[in-house]
Amino acid sequence: MGISKAPSKSTIGYQNKHRSWELFRDYYYCLFKSLGQQAEFKQVKFRIKSKIFLLDATTISLCLSLFDWAKYKSAKGAVKMHTLLDFDGNLPAYVNITDGKTADNKGAYDIPLLKRSVIVANRFYNDFSLLNVWDSKGVYFVVRHKENIQFTGVKENELPKNRHQHVLKDEIIKLSGIQSKKKYSKPLRRVAIWDEENGQVIEVITNQMSWTANTISELYKSRWQVEIFFREIKQLLHIKSFIGTSQNAVMIQIWTALITILVLKALKAMAKFNWHLSNLVAFIRLNLFVKIHLQQWIDNPFEECNDPPPIQNYQGVLF
Repeated sequence: MGISKAPSKSTIGYQNKHRSWELFRDYYYCLFKSLGQQAEFKQVKFRIKSKIFLLDATTISLCLSLFDWAKYKSAKGAVKMHTLLDFDGNLPAYVNITDGKTADNKGAYDIPLLKRSVIVANRFYNDFSLLNVWDSKGVYFVVRHKENIQFTGVKENELPKNRHQHVLKDEIIKLSGIQSKKKYSKPLRRVAIWDEENGQVIEVITNQMSWTANTISELYKSRWQVEIFFREIKQLLHIKSFIGTSQNAVMIQIWTALITILVLKALKAMAKFNWHLSNLVAFIRLNLFVKIHLQQWIDNPFEECNDPPPIQNYQGVLF
C-alpha cells in the first residue's frame, strides 16, 4: 500500500519464498464469500435475473533474468492473470495465474461455471470448443466474434423502430466453417452494435435468444469494468514491482493485492461518504497507524476530532 517505512525486503523475500501461496488464495476466497456478497455491492443496471461475470486476462511483465521461471518471450518474462470478475462489486470470483505464454482462452477452461449465469468476454475467447462447454453447462455467453467467422444466416430479427438506434443487426446464424461447426453445431445469435465513442462496429455472438438486442449490447459494454479493475490493482497496489523473485513470492504478492482490493472495496461499499477508490487508498496510507474508529472515519473523514483527554501520571500507583 506504499507505506513509507516498510520491513526489510530481504526479510519479506525470505518469508515469501517459504510460505505457501495457496494459503493466501484460500484466504481471499473466504473473504470474498463473506464480504463480497454484501447487499451494498449489488448493482441493478440490468433487469435480467442471471448472475453476470466479466472475463478477461492481463499480463504482468517481469524481468526474465530475475524471474527465469516466468517464460513469455525470448527476452521478456511475464505472468498472466485470468480473471472472472463478478459484476456486483467488480471483484474477482475466480483468478487463474499462469505463465505469460498461456492463451486467454486456454486459461479459461478451468473457471467455475454457475448455471444460468452469463459470461461476457472479448474476441480472445471466441473459441467454439470453450463456448460449447459453457453452453452444455447451462451458461449464457456474450462474446465478441472474430472478423473471419464463417456463418450462414437463418433468421433476421426485427429491430425496434424508434429506440436503440445503435443496434445495427440482430440475426440467428449457424456456423459454416468445417472445424467451427464441428465444435459448435447449435444456432447462435449475432448482434452488431455501433460504438459511438470509438467510431466502430462491434459484433458479438450469444446463445441467449430471448433478451433484447439492447440488453446484449449493454452487457458487452459492461465488460469495460474488468479493464478498470486491472488498472486499479496495478496502479493503486503496485503489483508491477515485486519483492521476491521466486514463483511462490510472486503468487503471494498478487493474492495479497487481491485481498487488499477486496477489503478496500468492502470499506468503500460500507461507507456513507462517497469515496473514490484512489482517494480512499491515499487517505488510508496517511492514517494507517492512527487510532481512529474506522466506520466513523470512512463515513465522515473530514470531521474534526475532539481533543484527547489530558494525560495523567499513574506510574507512582504501581509502587
